[in-house]
Amino acid sequence: MTEQRDFRPTVFLPKTDFPMKAGLPQKEPGILARWQADDIYARTREARAGREQFILHDGPPYANGDMHIGHALNHILKDMVARTQTLLGKDAPYVPGWDCHGLPIEWKVEEEYRKKKRNKDEVPAEEFRAECRAYAANWVNVQREQLKRLGVNGNWDKPYLTMDPEAEGTIVGELLKFAESGQLYRGAKPVMWSPVEKTALAEAEVEYEDITSTQIDVAFEIVESAVPELVGAYAVIWTTTPWTIPTNQALAYGPEVEYVVLQTSSLGVVGWGEQESAAHENVGRALFGRKFLIAADLQKTFQDRLSAYLTALLKAAGHDSKVIFQANAEVWRGKGSDLAGTTARHPMHALGGFFAEPRPLLAGDFVTTDSGTGLVHMAPDHGEDDFELCKANGIGPKFVVEADGKYREDWLWLAGQGSVINPKFNAPEGPICSDLREAGALLAASADYKHSYPHSWRSKAKVIYRCTPQWFVPMDRPLERVSTSLDTNGEQNKGPFGSSEVETPTLRETAMQAIAETRFVPEKGRNRIGAMVEGRPDWVLSRQRAWGVPITLFVDRKSGEYLVDKAVNARIVAAVREGGVDAWSDARAQEYLGDAYDAEQFERVTDILDVWFDSGSTHAFVLESGKWPELLRPEGYEGPHADLYLEGSDQHRGWFQSSLLEACATRGHAPYKAVLTHGFTMDSKGMKMSKSLGNTISPLKVMETNGADIIRLWALSVDFTEDHRIGDEILKGVADQYRKLRNTFRYLLGALDGYNAAETVQNAGEMPELERYVLSLLGKLDATLKQAVADYDFNTYVRALLDFCNEDLSAFFFDIRKDCLYCDAPGDPTRRAYRTVLDVLFQALVRYAAPVIVFTAEEVWQSRYPDAESVHLLEWPEVPVVEADAARWDALRALRQQATEAIEPLRREKTVRSSLEAEVTVPEAAIPAGFDEAQLAELFITAKVHRGQGEAVTVTPSHDHKCGRCWRHLPEVSEDGTLCDRCEDAVALFDGEVQA
Repeated sequence: MTEQRDFRPTVFLPKTDFPMKAGLPQKEPGILARWQADDIYARTREARAGREQFILHDGPPYANGDMHIGHALNHILKDMVARTQTLLGKDAPYVPGWDCHGLPIEWKVEEEYRKKKRNKDEVPAEEFRAECRAYAANWVNVQREQLKRLGVNGNWDKPYLTMDPEAEGTIVGELLKFAESGQLYRGAKPVMWSPVEKTALAEAEVEYEDITSTQIDVAFEIVESAVPELVGAYAVIWTTTPWTIPTNQALAYGPEVEYVVLQTSSLGVVGWGEQESAAHENVGRALFGRKFLIAADLQKTFQDRLSAYLTALLKAAGHDSKVIFQANAEVWRGKGSDLAGTTARHPMHALGGFFAEPRPLLAGDFVTTDSGTGLVHMAPDHGEDDFELCKANGIGPKFVVEADGKYREDWLWLAGQGSVINPKFNAPEGPICSDLREAGALLAASADYKHSYPHSWRSKAKVIYRCTPQWFVPMDRPLERVSTSLDTNGEQNKGPFGSSEVETPTLRETAMQAIAETRFVPEKGRNRIGAMVEGRPDWVLSRQRAWGVPITLFVDRKSGEYLVDKAVNARIVAAVREGGVDAWSDARAQEYLGDAYDAEQFERVTDILDVWFDSGSTHAFVLESGKWPELLRPEGYEGPHADLYLEGSDQHRGWFQSSLLEACATRGHAPYKAVLTHGFTMDSKGMKMSKSLGNTISPLKVMETNGADIIRLWALSVDFTEDHRIGDEILKGVADQYRKLRNTFRYLLGALDGYNAAETVQNAGEMPELERYVLSLLGKLDATLKQAVADYDFNTYVRALLDFCNEDLSAFFFDIRKDCLYCDAPGDPTRRAYRTVLDVLFQALVRYAAPVIVFTAEEVWQSRYPDAESVHLLEWPEVPVVEADAARWDALRALRQQATEAIEPLRREKTVRSSLEAEVTVPEAAIPAGFDEAQLAELFITAKVHRGQGEAVTVTPSHDHKCGRCWRHLPEVSEDGTLCDRCEDAVALFDGEVQA
């Protein structure tokens, strides 16, 4: 027998140096270095100069730690937005920025002080601020390199920092616009206060955690009432903040609530005898023979609390008896409105002074019978409802609790003691409860009340409501004149609402209108921020800290009014722009006031601004200043400057809202046209990540082991508009998807080896139907991806791209046409059409993938075009418009899948080794019109396809011999190993070319 020839050299196998193994952690830094050397950001700006603008304004993260997974997700999304808009041909710059002031950074510097046993208050303010500045600058540099490593393309050499003097000057200028328009006032209101950090906090700086508190029932003796039965009775209040009792000034009732007065007797407590009364004299004195005023609906829960308390007292004394408190004798029943004019006295009235003053019972619409006793004790220093109700009745705050949470040294009760957030201070055996018990006023106390409570998100310590003098922006005062210029030319420009003679909306109304005009992605963000703005109190601007932009106001010591003078303001702004926040000092007060005023007659405000005002003003110094020309709008442009703000959903109460309020007050509209929010990243089990749980995923470590493109693919694959997950198994799945996508490009590169323009089939109408069908699928993909970009639906974008590559190409088109690619002669029309379509696919897919896997796309592009410019300078591909009967091909692919499934059992049994050895019979009725048996065999990759009359797909082994080159089983092959007609021609051509 003649030895058969080895035909492998005659087969045109794909050839490429593009490796299957990515090695991203090793390759990506080199690609990044090349981008930096080529200044790819500047090259992109040059390439898009003069095009339609798309401005994404970067929300500033805090410069105080390594990048975490939330940073990574956020910046990948922003990069995806900028890159896809750039791909569409728009000029879409990206200027990153950092928030450098405020408590988070100051707190970190203070921690270092505490380690060294230094007191911040004993250090000159300028020195302390310099340390804060250095701390922030260090972390800006660290985070910048980490974010660059993610492949984020931006103006990294010139980011914006809120601590730059120019930025600080602009922030001061924005503040003074509020002052000039009368949109500032100083008043005393309860605000969120951190006793640990000794400053007011914004709502956005507060997080809520579940805690267990002490709950107490306290009796206030009624001394005067129009209802005789009430005199001598005790109004009972319930509270979970015992520390507020020393500042009580009134009681509140619900006007429509039904109340009862219950009588107890010495027999009113079952299981409590004379021995117990002697042992717990004060408790007995508080209960027996007394009348109690409570809401009728809360009688049972009130008695249950007292029963539990008395039982606990006996148990602590070594008795297991269960005590039942009973107060069933009803003395009086009536509505809350009957309590008008009633007064009580404070349990500590014997101390005299403040505590001897009568406590009026006041009607409060906020009083409910959901819990407690239906009566609420009022401490206007420490509650919003308390403050407003007492203010309406001429009762003002006393400013009892100091900045550190201790009572004033001159206070009659518990002077200098605290801190009020200390659980031991509020405990049933703590000083407050002990004194109330001694006074015969404590009816019940237990440290078992579980509820949600506000904490500082920085120190994690509990916060309180504390009434202090602060600076506020009113939400419901008409916005009249707003100065839009603080230049030294002295000209006053009218604001967005024109003359004060025209009726103007309030800040709240303006903001609500802006919300209605803004696009929100997802749409539920509109209701979220809308509800917050609609119900928010006045904006508290002041903070009692050192590291921040000062509230640059002078207050007249006699009138209490702050000075409004354009010339003074201009000097202040110019000084801060030149010298930063340290320019606001006593030493320069007279310089700013000039000859017109005497510095001795003015108080220089020393509070700093809420850091949210800083970040809320970034649109002014980043987008409008001209320091970043790429962000400027054309002259005459009006309306929201930024096309998009993009941050986490927590920023509805943070940056989105402060930016909205600042811009609405000074410009009359939002600073953004659209707002996109993403959820939070949870661990693989859906739990919140925390260092204490050990379930954090570091993007830095992921990049070290997997590469940045894997993080990018993950971030853009999840539904980021909701909370989403990450974990080792999830990342493995992402890596598998990446591997498939990479292999698609590897196949394209290999299959296009040697491709040139002469090979191109210019007219799609001359191509086989399969090629035309795939081009039609590419057209649909193109439309899907464009719509996903418009919708910021990157999950759909990535999923559509992956599905097209995996299902339409790898598992279908490539699989079918590999025989044509390998075995047809180079000039064969079908092979030329296939390679033409592969080139179209390559040109489109590498562009589609470029915003997602930025490093790999560059590697792919440079692998084919080593001397070409970066793939990221390209624009959206022009995809040919090709029509195909989608329904017909869908039916064909479904039938093909049935055939594949029918062959599989024979493969497992080794009856056939591949589908090429199988002959398939398919139902005649299931075959779409227009496909003959030869086409079906080609599409199904089988030896033959027969038309059958049954309903099932059947498979039999082929009896034809196998071609020694293409391995197809064909009737023309005389014996295994010899060639089919096609391969004979191809080999002859190959031999002729080799000999030539």
